[in-house]
Amino acid sequence: MTEENVKAQMRKGILEYCIMAILSRGDSYAPKIIAELKEAEMIVVEGTLYPILTRLKNTGMLSYRWEESPQGPPRKYYMLSEQGIEYLAMLDAAWDEMVEQIKAIRSGATAK
Repeated sequence: MTEENVKAQMRKGILEYCIMAILSRGDSYAPKIIAELKEAEMIVVEGTLYPILTRLKNTGMLSYRWEESPQGPPRKYYMLSEQGIEYLAMLDAAWDEMVEQIKAIRSGATAK
């Protein structure tokens, strides 16, 4: 398995969390979310993003509104719902716990 394949699999597993983290800072539309992910070197294409946004919306984690755009057609702005805010807090806690577990394993603190 190549380094790129490994990175792609890791990104795939964490993408939903990253999208929700972006939306926790404010409402956003898909091209802007993609730009933020790319800026953080989490390369994503629209074909990957839209199914995640749809799934999060269908499970009640996100809502959206249409807003006129100064350039082109109206934009669909996504935002976290109350349920999404609670879910993101759970993801934050799970992430912090996992990071600590990995640190312990890598440092050998789990070896007895």
